[in-house]
Amino acid sequence: MEVISFVALAAGLIIGLGAVGACIGIGLMGSKYLESAARQPELMGELQTKMFLLVGLIDAAFIIGTGVALWFATANPFLGQIAQIAK
Repeated sequence: MEVISFVALAAGLIIGLGAVGACIGIGLMGSKYLESAARQPELMGELQTKMFLLVGLIDAAFIIGTGVALWFATANPFLGQIAQIAK
């Protein structure tokens, strides 16, 4: 396999696993929010604000990972070093 194929594989793994992790995290947090809102409806406003803040942070981590993966795919700073090692 060529070096560029490893870079494409790594970028796909970063994006794919990041998406899976973010979806699982947001799903678990949403289910716990619904459970807590059902137990104490008077706290729903405070909990909703905190939940949306955390959803944004989880999505931000995924978006940063996607940006890093696309950066490696287009302008990989390690490509020259990896090519020398592979030879």
